[in-house]
Amino acid sequence: MVTRPPRAVLFDRDGTLIRDVPYNGDPDLVEPMPTVRPALALLRRNGIAVGVVTNQSGVARGLITRDQVTAVNARVEELLGAMDVWAVCPHGVDEGCGCRKPAPGLVLAAVGALGVAPADAVVIGDIGSDVAAATAAGCRAVLVPTPVTRFDEIRDAPMAAATVLAAVELVLALEPVP
Repeated sequence: MVTRPPRAVLFDRDGTLIRDVPYNGDPDLVEPMPTVRPALALLRRNGIAVGVVTNQSGVARGLITRDQVTAVNARVEELLGAMDVWAVCPHGVDEGCGCRKPAPGLVLAAVGALGVAPADAVVIGDIGSDVAAATAAGCRAVLVPTPVTRFDEIRDAPMAAATVLAAVELVLALEPVP
């Protein structure tokens, strides 16, 4: 089997691409996480699609609007460059939707929009629900722990890296799933 990187890398937004500001509706508060810019540049140089899969339950809770989520996402792109796909779940925890991570819906929507098989994609996130959504969708996952990541999520992660750049370097070394 020839070693090749995946065709797409999907990122969790809050806590992975940008600093987590709970229920952020203010684009001025968007701040990239350390090493994200070089990580995205490395993927783009290698022709790998990049996207975002993000739960935004603040919409369902009435704490932020869809327009505010869109404005924050636009600011992310101003700072980090255009994403090839965005998949956003606006539902609350108790709504039972199929898109909210850890369900696979967001990940499947993103890979579908990119025309990429789940086995050819990797999800990078900072908590266990990111890893669970990737696994449920048939993708690989890399956990990049932050102070909010629980010990059991780190212990149980199939792969982990200290930074987003280290996660991308790990992704670029992955062999495809047979």
